[in-house]
Amino acid sequence: MKTTNVLFEVGLEEMPARFMDDTEQQLKQKTIEWLQQIRLPYQEITTFITPRRFAVLITGLADKQPDQTEEAKGPALKIAKDDQGNWSKAAIGFSKGQGKSVDDLFVKEVKGTEYIFVEKFIEGRTQEQLLPAFKDIILSLNFPKNMRWSNENMRYIRPIKWLVALKDQAIIPFEIAGVKTGRTSKGHRFLGGSFEITDPSAYEEQLAEQYVIAKAEDRKQRILSGIAQLEKEQQWVIPVDLDLLTEVTNLVEYPTVFYGQFSQDYLQLPKEVLTTSMKEHQRYFPVQNNQSELLSYFIGVRNGTEEHIDTVARGNEKVLRARLQDAQFFFEEDQKQSIATNLKRLERMVFQEKLGTIADKVKRVINISRLLADMLQLSDKQKFQIKRTAQISKFDLVTNMVTEFTELQGIMGRKYAEMFGEDPVVAQAIEEHYMPRNTHDRLPETAVGAVVSIADKLDTVVGCFGVGLIPSGSQDPYALRRQALGILQIIQDKEWDLNLDHIIAEVLSLFKQAGIQTESYEQSIDQIEAFFKQRSAYIMKEAALDSDIIEAVLASQLSNFSFLIEKGKLLQEKKADPDFKSSQEAFVRVLNLAVKAEETTAIKPELFENEQEAALYQSYLAVKEPFDKGLTQKNAKQALTALIPLVEPIHLFFDHTMVMAEDPAIRQNRLALLLHIAELLLQFADLTKVQWKQHS
Repeated sequence: MKTTNVLFEVGLEEMPARFMDDTEQQLKQKTIEWLQQIRLPYQEITTFITPRRFAVLITGLADKQPDQTEEAKGPALKIAKDDQGNWSKAAIGFSKGQGKSVDDLFVKEVKGTEYIFVEKFIEGRTQEQLLPAFKDIILSLNFPKNMRWSNENMRYIRPIKWLVALKDQAIIPFEIAGVKTGRTSKGHRFLGGSFEITDPSAYEEQLAEQYVIAKAEDRKQRILSGIAQLEKEQQWVIPVDLDLLTEVTNLVEYPTVFYGQFSQDYLQLPKEVLTTSMKEHQRYFPVQNNQSELLSYFIGVRNGTEEHIDTVARGNEKVLRARLQDAQFFFEEDQKQSIATNLKRLERMVFQEKLGTIADKVKRVINISRLLADMLQLSDKQKFQIKRTAQISKFDLVTNMVTEFTELQGIMGRKYAEMFGEDPVVAQAIEEHYMPRNTHDRLPETAVGAVVSIADKLDTVVGCFGVGLIPSGSQDPYALRRQALGILQIIQDKEWDLNLDHIIAEVLSLFKQAGIQTESYEQSIDQIEAFFKQRSAYIMKEAALDSDIIEAVLASQLSNFSFLIEKGKLLQEKKADPDFKSSQEAFVRVLNLAVKAEETTAIKPELFENEQEAALYQSYLAVKEPFDKGLTQKNAKQALTALIPLVEPIHLFFDHTMVMAEDPAIRQNRLALLLHIAELLLQFADLTKVQWKQHS
């Protein structure tokens, strides 16, 4: 079969760097799915992306779809033939409709009924017919933010400036937002120009001649090579932040690495101030020596060649110098203030309209921290440190440094607290109470920092839910999902035995006591608990637990998150263990029948009618203590093992006992026995939620 090479390129105004990786992934995946859907075989798909374009090259694309034969199903045979065995009007009409005659009809049985069929030949469609529809793939790409331009109604990541669509040397015709496809592309904004693509397979090479490196991975490797060369020449250590490397890669089309210098006087500033000024604001890589000490140099990446690189370096030095001068001024001015003065200023800083000021939030965090410290039975010294940390945790928010460099909140709090003579543990905890800042960030090391972090995040989550600020879709302005994940991650990391359901209720009560008007108390509790269970499920999925196992262990209260995961891992093992089949059947049967009990009532042994009832009751009494001990010691295996002696008595009970007896008293007593056992089982997990593999 004849094949061709096909190229699609979309040229745009510069795209935001943070959206580019996902755009390229979507482009490749959607192209693969589209080609599968239209049944065009191909050899390879290659994607390209730079700030001003994204493109896909399809090599070895079949010139047309494979021809097909398929069977068209008609009416049932009893309708297709009359009483004399002749073809009916229905059969004749069906065959004509398919472009066939009655001579082409044949009979096949489908699910016990005979139908008439014809075999149809479907000629494959050609590239000329199919490829213009790639326009729909371009329009189907999703972006976090879109824009409109000119008088166009279409919304897209950036205005489309040119379109290339080629099948070998032939243009594939379509139009988007008034831009028609052609063969003309554009090179580097300053170093290149417009040029005609002669052949799709020459696309990458022709772009390189126009100072555009089309593949992001090639640009990244060029940057890394330049950094490695400087390390070798200058005897430097240049730690490469992978997020920064990705961002810089997506900011340039032709990267050239250079270095600049700043005054050593600025090395007196905190290291975090310098690295933030370089990385977050200027997209520079900081430079260190072999002892991990910061040096007065930086690494930049130019979007261009090495021509006049010294001038470029001096220009960047000038920009960074201004940044560092500001930072030096802010640092010196902040030290003239006191913690007490800054705390007073928090009274004028609004946290949220309905939830009051940052100062109001601090008061609540103090109370929540005290509640958590008592639950965890921490020492008096730790409780004092927790209280002080909570009191001053937000004082750096009104400093000049954090106002200018918001990424340094908590970090500057720690630095200034140390300078103002606070307890080193308190100073460290001020920084830690913001952790984790993202899903895979570091967690607080100290118990003090962990408690205040949980308290601060609980105040935000419970408070926002309480006043109706609930995340929906991608809208989560207060980052409640991240805050809830952080709480769970800390609890898991510290292996703390905390009942989140109980804590949530206590925290919500604090808002009512503070006079903050909240939504329905019961409704808020239910919403917050469900929200935390969703976040718990997210973490459990990352721990490789199956969805049904997660549902089973989350059926009970959210107490001791680490223990919930341990129970989940144990159940996941048991799910595929044939030796556990008898236990699972017994426990699930109890759980299914126990729901028929109207309420929990006392078990009356005097109403037992057979020895199997009595034996099950005695087994229940015997396993309670070791089971409770296993739960108390947070030992999932010990707790589950303690229940195994119930298995045989349960089977015997059901073999010899009619639970739903006619006598109401007997029936209720038997249900009460099952309900008491079920309540034990549910303390471990709801085993009815598990999709037991040995039953498949």
